[in-house]
Amino acid sequence: MQDYIRGKESVIIVLHEIYGINPYIKWVCEHYSEAGYDVICPNFIKPEVYFDYDREEEAYKYFVNKVGFSQMVHEVGRILTKARTEYKKIFLLGFSVGATAAWFCSENENSVDGVICYYGSRIRDYLNITPRCPTLLIFAKEEKSFNVSELISVLREKKSVNVYVLNGKHGFSDLFSKNFNKQSQKAAQTLVNEFMTARRDTGAAT
Repeated sequence: MQDYIRGKESVIIVLHEIYGINPYIKWVCEHYSEAGYDVICPNFIKPEVYFDYDREEEAYKYFVNKVGFSQMVHEVGRILTKARTEYKKIFLLGFSVGATAAWFCSENENSVDGVICYYGSRIRDYLNITPRCPTLLIFAKEEKSFNVSELISVLREKKSVNVYVLNGKHGFSDLFSKNFNKQSQKAAQTLVNEFMTARRDTGAAT
């Protein structure tokens, strides 16, 4: 668990990729802590510290065999229930598998005020889900495993969902990744900041 608790009124729950709480996820947590949010980042790959990027296959097998979406969503649900008694605004920020887990949680009414999903490729397997809170989906233009255009055409039909596709590959926002794209990272950061600031300060529901 990587937590930054300073008694703020709003909290961001960060859900990591298959690699765990690596340097990039730590950077994300520190960034939002400095921006004025409390931050909670559960670690789903215990007892590993984190997987390096060159251990992608091992990290993926670990997630599938030792974690899985059901366990991840269950633990996040428990955190959300506790957070609802302590914070005025709650946001979920997920990356890849963490984004898909956040997508699951978006369906739970009144448990979260906003969901942000970065390149949640497996969302394509759960299109039956209809978010009950404002949801921001950010995808990379280049994905090896699926057709981005086909997926977003379906997602854009859903209420409360805003979808953006930015130049680059999966992981474009990760400063430590070979796929890092500075321009797209900044664009995504702006989208996320505007999304959360509007809901934190005014309680907007769209």
